Amino acid sequence: MSSARAVSPSVARRLWPVALALVAVLSACTEARGAPPGTTPATAMSTPVKDGRKFTKPSDEELRRTLPPTVYQVTQKEGTEPPFRNAFWNHHEEGLYVDVVSGEPLFSSRDKFESGTGWPSFTKPLAKEHVVEKRDASLGMVRVEVRSKEGDSHLGHVFEDGPKPTGLRYCINSASLRFIPVNELAAKGYGAWLPAFGRAAPKPEATTETAYLAGGCFWGMEDLLRKIPGVIETEVGYTGGPKDAEHPTYEEVRTGATGHAESVRIVFNPNLLTYEGLLEKWFFRMHDPTTLNRQGNDVGSQYRSAIFYLSDAQKKTAETVKARVNASGKWPRPVVTQIAPAGEWTPAEGYHQDYLVKNPGGYTCHYLRD
Repeated sequence: MSSARAVSPSVARRLWPVALALVAVLSACTEARGAPPGTTPATAMSTPVKDGRKFTKPSDEELRRTLPPTVYQVTQKEGTEPPFRNAFWNHHEEGLYVDVVSGEPLFSSRDKFESGTGWPSFTKPLAKEHVVEKRDASLGMVRVEVRSKEGDSHLGHVFEDGPKPTGLRYCINSASLRFIPVNELAAKGYGAWLPAFGRAAPKPEATTETAYLAGGCFWGMEDLLRKIPGVIETEVGYTGGPKDAEHPTYEEVRTGATGHAESVRIVFNPNLLTYEGLLEKWFFRMHDPTTLNRQGNDVGSQYRSAIFYLSDAQKKTAETVKARVNASGKWPRPVVTQIAPAGEWTPAEGYHQDYLVKNPGGYTCHYLRD
């Protein structure tokens, strides 16, 4: 006679639906019952995409505060959301699926397929470096867990029952994903992935811009300009002369006969310092733009106030700022700053470079005016 106690019929009836649901979940998580045989999803571009951004995971306290309970349970506690009752199981819009925690790009809509499991399924991740696979022996079976690398979010599992060409099925929780439509990729910082959808990647933003400015003796000008936040490099030299007067020397320029101006070449980061800001907040404050061919004790056309532009955009900005400064009433006389195209640049002799760094307390007539 068996010593096991019999389960009452009423208890069995109550447990039966729960058991069926559990079997359904486990079977769906281990077998792609509805995967179309021989189906080959559209694949993303094979050329590796260089996404140089850093993706970080917020603190657990921050995640508890900001994530919905289901999302926190799935991503941080290895939970599983219900099949067929989640955001992306039947989602067909074109775009990227990124980690809801860190934002790192994980999967493409072009690698998504109908598995019939009730969860989003993909044949491959966007980039292997953003996905980590781990052995999972929970629930009485051995599976391969998938996690995001930087966010360390639990995503789901990967199985070897997917369609060609990979034969893999990444069974992923919608709660672990955030979707970025293809038309919003560039605006949200994922423009590098646009070629994977047959679109041109946005042109990278310029990280440097160059300006050529003159305002008297270049020693004092350079000393102030090199200290401005956003300025990367400065060099003193000569520009603004006739095209046939190439490579002048200081001894030639100082006579005023060559037509060149003592100038400073400024290389700056336009994301930190705009050309407009460089002119209005700094250039027009560090010298007197109303004295013609003179700054302090330095007299001659080589000491003129001038902006030598490198593009139509710089020319327009220079004209706008000059007009604004002229109308501001800060100067008792009209602004006479020359605005002209930049000519050939000739670096000044070595002893002129960083002169006031090498000679603290040396001559200058430049200072910032309020």
